[in-house]
Amino acid sequence: MNSADGWRNLFENWPASIPRAGMIVTSFGESVPFRDFMISGSILLVDRDVPDSYGARKVMLTYDSIAAVKLTSTLELARFQVMGFQGTL
Repeated sequence: MNSADGWRNLFENWPASIPRAGMIVTSFGESVPFRDFMISGSILLVDRDVPDSYGARKVMLTYDSIAAVKLTSTLELARFQVMGFQGTL
C-alpha cells in the first residue's frame, strides 16, 4: 500500500468516536487546519473554520499530496485503536 492509499483508507474509515478535526500538512509544506471533511475516490475536501488569506474555507487535496495529519484532540492514545493503531507489545 502506498501512502496515498493509506491516507484514503484513514479518511474513508474515520470512526465517529474521533473528532473530525485537525491539521493536514501537505507535501508542499502548507498546513491546512480542518473541522470536517468529505471524501471521494481521489480527492479529499476539507472544511476550514477560518478562511485562509484568500478567503477560502474549503480545500480540495489529492491523497498523495498529504504528508501528515495532526490531530487537535486531547483523547488518550488508547482511543485511537479504533483507527487501527496498536500499542507496543
